[in-house]
Amino acid sequence: MAAEVILKLTICFLALMVGVQGGDPYLFFTWNVTYGTISPLGVPQQGILINGQFPGPEINATSNNNIVVNVFNNLDEPFLLTWSGVQHRKNSWQDGVLGTNCPIAPGTNFTYKFQVKDQIGSYIYHPSTALHRAAGGFGSLRVHSRLLIPVPYPDPADEYTVLIGDWYAKSHKILRGFLDSGRPLGRPDGVLINGKAGKVGVNQEPLFTMEPGKTYKYRVCNVGLKASLNFRIQGHKLKLVEMEGSHTVQNLYESLDVHIGQCFSILVAADQDPKDYYMVASTRFLKEVQTTTAIIRYKNGKGEASTELPPAPIGWAWSLNQFRTFRWNLTASAARPNPQGSYRYGAINITRTIRLVNSVSRVNGKLRYGFNGVSHTDPNTPLKLAEYFNLADKVFKYNVIKDEPEKTTTLTIQPNVLNMTFRNFVEIIFENHEKSLQSYHIDGYSFFAVAVEPGTWSPEKRENYNLLDAVSRHTVQVFPKSWAAILLTFDNAGMWNIRSEIWERTYLGEQLYASVLSPEKSLRDEYNIPENTPLCGIVAGLPKPSPYTI
Repeated sequence: MAAEVILKLTICFLALMVGVQGGDPYLFFTWNVTYGTISPLGVPQQGILINGQFPGPEINATSNNNIVVNVFNNLDEPFLLTWSGVQHRKNSWQDGVLGTNCPIAPGTNFTYKFQVKDQIGSYIYHPSTALHRAAGGFGSLRVHSRLLIPVPYPDPADEYTVLIGDWYAKSHKILRGFLDSGRPLGRPDGVLINGKAGKVGVNQEPLFTMEPGKTYKYRVCNVGLKASLNFRIQGHKLKLVEMEGSHTVQNLYESLDVHIGQCFSILVAADQDPKDYYMVASTRFLKEVQTTTAIIRYKNGKGEASTELPPAPIGWAWSLNQFRTFRWNLTASAARPNPQGSYRYGAINITRTIRLVNSVSRVNGKLRYGFNGVSHTDPNTPLKLAEYFNLADKVFKYNVIKDEPEKTTTLTIQPNVLNMTFRNFVEIIFENHEKSLQSYHIDGYSFFAVAVEPGTWSPEKRENYNLLDAVSRHTVQVFPKSWAAILLTFDNAGMWNIRSEIWERTYLGEQLYASVLSPEKSLRDEYNIPENTPLCGIVAGLPKPSPYTI
């Protein structure tokens, strides 16, 4: 017990050294990452467990909490976890991707220390290395509002996490072998809700229970690899209240399309006949629809769920129209007491426009994906470490792609890093010329998704931007032959991953990094490298540079 107390005191001291706030509460976790046999689709396969759990443990936090997670890697491969949607203000050292961190070697551990500073909402964590995400290792991270800051709806009777995602019955190593050999993953084998697949008419234990007359909050996140999913609950309306850290205008929906990497919070009123009802998740935009179910049971209810499931929408125009109904709640306070609408992003002048056009090609006969003619590859030395040690020129080149894409059908494999001017307000256009839907995420930031439209982007399309109440979020979908426009201020110094959330595309190069350097090199803008940071590649064994000061 004394050793545990000393360990926690030591971690608190180190946490202060890397900038997490000593005045806010700490949450401590020890996670053992192991292999284990799981059978979510009825076929035994090797899964990745955290503390024996699939999905992994849930983190329940409150705004500004300091989170300390000691991860022991008991796999036979290097491993990292990333915290999708957590902004890690001034602290990209904790982002857990190969551009910022050396992976945790087998048989070793690494302690993540970060603060959910000025954030609320529903988030996920998942592996960022190899194809580990296809085996599990994912879970949810809830960030509740502080008691003094009201949320724009009454407290629910209870909160439930719903992790939905497509699933492959083959092991992550077999799937990675497919990609390494140049072939795609193909269609998923099924869909899971909280790690299980349910069939209509087959006896299932209830996943959730509701009491008649009460209202419940469901946090729904798509943790899959490839497929957008439609989520619905038999006989019940879904009231959307929060999306990726922002309170939304509270519209009612029959169902919601949740694209990969996205999280929604919804309120569901238990106002139907007291019996069982199916919760449904089904794939969208794939030729073969995969569907799974789970049971919601009313307390003291009698009667089985109807075998007639609510129908899923058809086509992506429906999904595009639904996106257009999502609006920022301008009068609600998020993590801070000031209303969300007090930040008038539409009045800020754009200083730079970057068009990112995704593409697919073959390089030396093997499948690759990329942006603007470059397919990213991770060097042995993480980009952030190379930059911090002033050795970037030995590891990568900045700005190998231009802000305006060149016309090319080929891809070059190399690290893809864009220099961003600190605190510039930037417009990014994700342009999708392919026939499949894309989903894009930016680490370290939230952005305003001001437009998603069919066709090709041009400057006059700005006339259609929502410059008043677009939702501030971290992941946006781009429909086939369409584009999406986002606006953000690059005010969070660090090295930040911009990636496809469709993981085979990420693994095969559809990602890049934004290098955001503060010219002051001050602790006001970025924290020093943590003492426990492993060094690898060409920086292994080197003395650390002089630390930043105030």
